[in-house]
Amino acid sequence: MPTQSNGSHPTIVTFANVNKFYGTFQALSNISLSVTVGEVVVLIGASGSGKSTLIRCVNGLETYQDGSLTVDGHSMPTTEDLEASGAKALHQIRRGVGMVFQQFNLFPHKTVLENVTLAPIRVRGKSREDAEANGMRLLDRVGLANQAQKYPGQLSGGQQQRVAIARSLAMEPHVMLFDEPTSALDPELVGEVLDVMRELRNEGMTMMIVTHEMAFAREVANRVIYMDRGAIVEVGQPEQIFDEPTNERTRTFLSRVLKH
Repeated sequence: MPTQSNGSHPTIVTFANVNKFYGTFQALSNISLSVTVGEVVVLIGASGSGKSTLIRCVNGLETYQDGSLTVDGHSMPTTEDLEASGAKALHQIRRGVGMVFQQFNLFPHKTVLENVTLAPIRVRGKSREDAEANGMRLLDRVGLANQAQKYPGQLSGGQQQRVAIARSLAMEPHVMLFDEPTSALDPELVGEVLDVMRELRNEGMTMMIVTHEMAFAREVANRVIYMDRGAIVEVGQPEQIFDEPTNERTRTFLSRVLKH
């Protein structure tokens, strides 16, 4: 089901008839989707519906077999292209795409500040002084400047996830991807991570978010995408998707998850 970008903002991510297979299993089926600069797109659906696979294609953690995918003006290589050219083809694209995972993936033997500054120094070639100044600014932005010299194991899960967000922002991404960023957190810690994501939305960050937090999806999304069995089933503004879904599969899914 093709979807159009909204408003007059330029398009930053474009899927065109993308198909992704694991052997004979089709994980993504004819995905066509455009995301515009400053837009927040939230993907919902049952586990295994293809949501995480879709956003992992945006930064090349997953490759696709056919169709086309353009990210920030760069053509994302297909599986065949990547095998021919090597991983260097992804380097330029990944510099402009930040990703926050379910697990925090912080280096346990490095301090919070070192986790945030490592990539800007090694990948972008920033001086340690500049990277640390920017790192402290970002840690302050996520409410953790006073934790800069601690190690990840000394922080709560919510704090670690906020560090992970600051680490992604340190690379100055044009697009942020979130793959169920609160699913590994205790319920009382979820809010502090969602608050940071709300602030990013308010600042105009382009975001693609996979989440099971339906109230949050309704609040922050410009568009909500319901996926099932690797396909985009329905797309709309939050009010339409949550209050008046047109597809029977969407209605069934929401009737189940909104009971909880």
